[in-house]
Amino acid sequence: MSLNKIAGMALSLLFLAGLGGPLSALADAPKAVEAWRTPPELMVPESVMFDAERQILYVANIVGKPTDKDGHGFISQVTLDGAIKKLRWVEGMNAPKGMGILAGTLYVTDIDRVHTIDIAAGSIRKTWEAPEAKFLNDIAIDPKGTVYISDWVGKAIYTLSNDRLVVLLSVPQDKPNGMLMENGRLLVGTAEGVYEVDPGAKTLTQRIAHTGGIDGFKPLSPGRYIVSDWAGKTQIIEKDKPPIVLLDTSAQKVNAADLEFIAEKNLLLIPTFFDNRVVAYRLQ
Repeated sequence: MSLNKIAGMALSLLFLAGLGGPLSALADAPKAVEAWRTPPELMVPESVMFDAERQILYVANIVGKPTDKDGHGFISQVTLDGAIKKLRWVEGMNAPKGMGILAGTLYVTDIDRVHTIDIAAGSIRKTWEAPEAKFLNDIAIDPKGTVYISDWVGKAIYTLSNDRLVVLLSVPQDKPNGMLMENGRLLVGTAEGVYEVDPGAKTLTQRIAHTGGIDGFKPLSPGRYIVSDWAGKTQIIEKDKPPIVLLDTSAQKVNAADLEFIAEKNLLLIPTFFDNRVVAYRLQ
């Protein structure tokens, strides 16, 4: 190979590395550099959801304690540069937490209820009750439209399908929380690690051992995931490898709740719960 070709390849690689695009997020140990933070006007933000179609963020605000049935909870709209577009976009909830989007509808958990919000109208369309639920938390939706919901305290996974909200299975592991649908596989994060759920057989199989709890749970690259533990630690985990700590705000008593990761923008979004903000980081 000629020296000119070698020089050209080197320049091309340097150019790609400098783009800061999605490839850079696949580094073994990427760095998280703060991009922006919202003003502290959110009210106990528990989760962030990116609406790719509308290029907007939804933030679930508990407004008080996570188990209070006080009707004070609401959803905010936040722009991709951290401006609060509409603080009280949809109101009328108790303590909203996990969210999921399907066909113009935003699904939201709310202690022992699940709401659907008509995104275009900006209003609650329907609510399902789960009287036996203790602490409905995160949401994942499969390609057929079945909604899966974790019960963090009740140690169960629910399904919402055909207009029925029912228990799918009990979870032996402690604190089932973060939910993820990845290539048709349903994954749930627990205090003992990541488990794959077989909805038909109603079984769980451990895929990644991990301790400390999994609140936020998003894919980074094949077999690698970004997880948060609520107390303040955000890590990259994968099978049979030690976790990589991206961020740790535990000492500052700044929480890291149910995060979002926008891969095409290398943008990590962390709701800080009692700190009342969403903080965005670029992975480099």
